[in-house]
Amino acid sequence: MKKVIITGATGMVGKGVLLECLDHESISEVLVVNRNSLELSHPKLKEILLKDFMDLDKVKDELGGYDACFFCMGVSVLGLNEATYTRITYDITKKFVDVLFALNPEMIFNYVSGTGTDSSEKGRSMWARVKGKTENYVLNKGFKDAYAFRPGGILPERGVKSRTGWYNAFYVITRPFFPWMKKSKNITTTTRIGHAMIHTLFNSQDVKHLENKDINNLAQTN
Repeated sequence: MKKVIITGATGMVGKGVLLECLDHESISEVLVVNRNSLELSHPKLKEILLKDFMDLDKVKDELGGYDACFFCMGVSVLGLNEATYTRITYDITKKFVDVLFALNPEMIFNYVSGTGTDSSEKGRSMWARVKGKTENYVLNKGFKDAYAFRPGGILPERGVKSRTGWYNAFYVITRPFFPWMKKSKNITTTTRIGHAMIHTLFNSQDVKHLENKDINNLAQTN
């Protein structure tokens, strides 16, 4: 039985991952770290509310003894300068990585990045450089295993909604086409991301940067 930590559970990807973890028979406990409460009750679920994630040391006594962290927290780059985007994307992730590695060095750390991320950290795209820097820090920290999930097109399932209004409008319009869209290797779903993350707990992968096709293949692992 595995115990996992999830961040970003109020967002579309994080909520999808959470639901799959709560349903999975091999996961005994799920701890979510959020700024705002999920207002969800479940026998497996525990919640820590923390307004400033850079204050993670304040709750570190509650973070030991976990087998994995599914880091699904993220923010759109729209309207943000590089300093702000770096603080939210890189600095907060680094804080989680450092605190959790000190407590649980044998855990598996899955970081939700994005397709097009720049592992060289030298490209023209600011967000891709910052995401690449973040991925590199996660993958090189020294955890038992670590993966950078790079989803592109994602379809929400099980009633999950995006926190971005125009995304939800798009999903409403395109929902009749979901069955067809799911057949594309370039499209994944919130359910598949959840399944794939859970499977990393039991099936180590040689590929550490998981694009949509890799996520979909891993989600189907027995």
